[in-house]
Amino acid sequence: MARRTSTLPMPVLLILTLGPAAFIGATLWMVSALVPACSVAERQRLPAPDESFDLVVFARDCGDTAPNTQAALVPHGEEVPFDAASFVSLAVEADLSPRWDAYGNIELTLPEGAEVLRQDENVAGVSVIYQ
Repeated sequence: MARRTSTLPMPVLLILTLGPAAFIGATLWMVSALVPACSVAERQRLPAPDESFDLVVFARDCGDTAPNTQAALVPHGEEVPFDAASFVSLAVEADLSPRWDAYGNIELTLPEGAEVLRQDENVAGVSVIYQ
């Protein structure tokens, strides 16, 4: 008994594979335009005494974002990623007067009356002292 095989013509095969891929790509492109892109404006950077980390004070702008001041530890010499996890966050633009003390602790000065959104006591094994 003879075997019957059926093949799709090449144009039909291309339409069936490229059509959905193009539709998904266009949908992702349109949806990405709706999500606000965040940017980081670095204000101060201080390397740790052992140069393992950099203490970075920055502001994050994600479209219609209120003024803010944040601080994070990043690997020495690396940029602050837009989604960096900060260990202190204030709902105001402020000078935190960041510094490393003689024991390798971080010291920050928080302005009086500032709305504190986040205030961690330790970050990456380093103690944070708030004044």
